[in-house]
Amino acid sequence: MLRRALLAASASTRMRELITTMPVTRDVVARFVAGDTAEQAMGVIERLLADGLLTTIDYLGEDTTDRQQAAAVTDEYVSLLARLGGSRLAAGGRAEVSVKPTAVGLGLTEHGEKTALENINRIAVAARNAGTTVTLDMEDHTRIDATLRLVTELRADFPDLGCVIQSYLRRSPADCQDLATSGSRVRLCKGAYRAPDGVAQASKHDVDVSYARCLRILMEGEGYPMLATHDPRLIQLTGIKADMVGRDKADFEYQMLYGIRPAEQRRLAATGAQVRVYVPYGQDWYGYLVRRLAERPENLAFFLRGLATRR
Repeated sequence: MLRRALLAASASTRMRELITTMPVTRDVVARFVAGDTAEQAMGVIERLLADGLLTTIDYLGEDTTDRQQAAAVTDEYVSLLARLGGSRLAAGGRAEVSVKPTAVGLGLTEHGEKTALENINRIAVAARNAGTTVTLDMEDHTRIDATLRLVTELRADFPDLGCVIQSYLRRSPADCQDLATSGSRVRLCKGAYRAPDGVAQASKHDVDVSYARCLRILMEGEGYPMLATHDPRLIQLTGIKADMVGRDKADFEYQMLYGIRPAEQRRLAATGAQVRVYVPYGQDWYGYLVRRLAERPENLAFFLRGLATRR
């Protein structure tokens, strides 16, 4: 029930106004968001890379309904990638970018898919020039088919383009089966969007079982799995499955969110595993933050403690 309430809050304009205007909120948000600007994010990325971690960077924002705003988001990514390339931080894919299709036009009422395709193509060209890659984030269940069409079309020119599958959806094992092909980069996460009961798994247990099933499909497939989880059981299962199928540590990676279980991120990296940290930045952080609170009760406890102790 708490998770559903938080996911409802992520779409609430009234709650957005309340939370974002509280004077103590930004200090708490700083745990999960790398700053408002690319310059601030670059400082975080440099520190993470120095610790032996990989990164993927998300310029926050989604559900863009204005063509000019979609172009502005695209320009931000292109500029960021130029900075990453110029500083050599992106070399070999050490720092890549994650892009939400609705942030670059997918949700436009006219020619949304075409606009998103053109904008993501620009970002992918900039990533290639910087020596790195792009991963398309997956959003709510109504956008999945359109996003997968974008992935299919873009991979003709950018075969290293990554995509995301969310295990909380009933369709996800079949999608993983389709995507577990040679050269395919797939990030598997549990997912943090609302969906009807017939579309989503019924319980947290079912989501976990679906994750384990999807993990097995990807690890046994010919692609490059990117296992995004903070769950100790699933992290352990990933290592066990890698040993079972004979995957080298260079043939898959763990992914975790900035600000969540940083000690575990470093522990895994110290074993020689590839660990990539999802680093968001930008001023449009509200939806991202509330979904992170919905995913993990300890995140909510941290947030509430911050509000209580900083009045």
